[in-house]
Amino acid sequence: MHHTKPKILFLCTGNSCRSQMAEGWGRHLYPDQYEFFSAGIEKHGLNPLAVEVMAEAGVDISVQYAKLLSELETAAFDYVITVCDHANEQCPIFAGKAIRLHQEFPDPPRLAQTAASEEEALGHYRAVRDAIQAYLISLPTALATTRA
Repeated sequence: MHHTKPKILFLCTGNSCRSQMAEGWGRHLYPDQYEFFSAGIEKHGLNPLAVEVMAEAGVDISVQYAKLLSELETAAFDYVITVCDHANEQCPIFAGKAIRLHQEFPDPPRLAQTAASEEEALGHYRAVRDAIQAYLISLPTALATTRA
């Protein structure tokens, strides 16, 4: 029997930062266990600071790009994880078997708006990057409980 890897979609408002980082961490941590995707309700472009702080952690997301949810074949997903409240509120009803989870992360660009320097701004990105990493590390446990 051919067993396909569970497909996990991270959904955010603009698919520029949080969902991209989550996708990057997922691919980095679980290259063989899951397939990861990310998309947005809108398309804001890949955030260069997100790319920078992920690279610091040894994860290259520079080849990822912002996608709209409509560009993906949504019926194929096993899990859909919304990473911001806006996406959770706007999340379409998925056809098929997708289990929906919601894990809010703060928005780095919004946090960094008031930053006095790029270094301070990067600090916000690093904090969210690390929070997303911690969530991804606990993800198999979270997914196991949804199937129980």
